Amino acid sequence: MTGSNIIKYSLAFLAYLFVQVFILKEVVLFGYSFCLLYVFFLLTLPIEVGTVSLLFLGFGMGMVVDVFYDSLGMNTAATVLLAFIRNPWIKANTPRGGYDEHIPPTLLNMGLGWFVIYALPLITIHHFLFFYVDSLGTDNYFIFVIRALSSILFTFLLGIVVQLLFYNKKRGI
Repeated sequence: MTGSNIIKYSLAFLAYLFVQVFILKEVVLFGYSFCLLYVFFLLTLPIEVGTVSLLFLGFGMGMVVDVFYDSLGMNTAATVLLAFIRNPWIKANTPRGGYDEHIPPTLLNMGLGWFVIYALPLITIHHFLFFYVDSLGTDNYFIFVIRALSSILFTFLLGIVVQLLFYNKKRGI
């Protein structure tokens, strides 16, 4: 990554964190649906970002969100898992011609079909781990499933809107 890209992604990291902890923390739809938009930062990083770098970024981002949410490592655990499986999932979904170098895997660059197949399973794994850990010690698994599914939908739809409004084709953020 070039110096300008590092600055651009550092600012995006801070922007996602700011929006998550100061705006989206208070947004809950129907008492069940939470938006964990910060996962889109990891999902839309360039393909060539290594797994170790993703793990550190995921750990840092999850830890900061946990501090503001008082969630005792739940965001960190779920985000580190997402960071760990992101690159193998990208390799599993490689198109025939491969990927263009230095192109982030965003909706505008890859198209809706590819992006849904790429992002939705990763968001699902992240959210199910997060809400599963949150529900431990309770017997109400119906609420766990409702929270997870509604939050997956809310997060994915808001992530699509953010990409359509703020991302550029080929350059990402």
